[in-house]
Amino acid sequence: MDFEILQVLSHLDANHMALALTSLGICLAIIASRKHMPFLAGRSQDLGAVQSTHVRNTPRVGGIAIFAALLVSLTVAPGSEINVYVNIISAAGILFAVGLFEDLGLNVPPKFRLLAAIVASFCAILMLGTWIPRTDIPVVDVLLKYWFVGGPVTLLITAGIANGFNLIDGVNGLAAFTAMSAALALCLIAGLAGYSSMVQFTTFLLAIIFGFFLMNYPFGLIFLGDAGAYTIGFVLSWCGIAILIYAPEVSPWALLLTMFWPICDMLMAIFRRFRSKSEVSHPDRMHMHQMVMRAMEICLLGQSNRNISNPLATLVLAPFIIIPPLTGVYFWNQSTSAFLSTLVFGTIFCTIYAIAPSLIRRRRRRSVDASLTPTRSMPAAE
Repeated sequence: MDFEILQVLSHLDANHMALALTSLGICLAIIASRKHMPFLAGRSQDLGAVQSTHVRNTPRVGGIAIFAALLVSLTVAPGSEINVYVNIISAAGILFAVGLFEDLGLNVPPKFRLLAAIVASFCAILMLGTWIPRTDIPVVDVLLKYWFVGGPVTLLITAGIANGFNLIDGVNGLAAFTAMSAALALCLIAGLAGYSSMVQFTTFLLAIIFGFFLMNYPFGLIFLGDAGAYTIGFVLSWCGIAILIYAPEVSPWALLLTMFWPICDMLMAIFRRFRSKSEVSHPDRMHMHQMVMRAMEICLLGQSNRNISNPLATLVLAPFIIIPPLTGVYFWNQSTSAFLSTLVFGTIFCTIYAIAPSLIRRRRRRSVDASLTPTRSMPAAE
């Protein structure tokens, strides 16, 4: 079944416009009401957090707009297989609620948020009656048939992807752009596989995130927050699992490529914290987007131009974020090629990550040395 971008556009209708406007409208309402509702305006201590990349208090409850629009989408979703969509969003509600508590300043520990992601995925497994069916690795696939293997693997992957989207939500537009890229790629893969109802679901999600994106990029008027980032990552991961279940010819490695950036960033964060013997949930400033932003400040802009370097980091990273999902679409039913592509992209990511810190430090030392070197005055004329 041929399925191209133009066919995706042909699926967009008034319902998609309404969902985008719903998300956009709620974001505008939150931004407008922050003066009258101080708890929406962001917490002053967030600016001092080690992972912070922003310079002013900003509403962190964009997740309200995302989840509310998702609920609205249930009223216009197609009748065929709507139960899949309903169950995914219902399970996501658990994670959304816990994330929202954190966004509103109730300080939910990271371990509890991770536990909420696991509980939400467990509920999805119970409601859908299934888990990740295969990885196209023969030995692993035999074991996945048993619930005591397939269940925990599914919990680990879906909770990890949800957490991965939360980790990359550090500069304006990055998490939303990554999520839109993933949703579009999942839509194209579902269309190529003939899974038409998932095409509709993923385009709904794309429209909803786009409405939020308009308020988040480039000026960062509102953030996704934990509720929004966790919810988006959770829903995308389960849309991918649904495609694996209902479209057996789709490669699981192609689906992994659709969410390559948050997965790779999360795995790198785990490695860093394991190497430093710190807690897995311990925040730091070594994510790729943070290093790109600091590199631009050191080499080009200066630290006083954070309002420029922040959104510019997303623009610089955009090609690297969108290429893996597009590769996943190209190799949607070719597991070997998709697997090798995953290895190539992973190697490139790790290589860049390994050399970037030393380059930034070297550039910083040169800048410091240049500022400390006294300028020689010209000899006075006789």
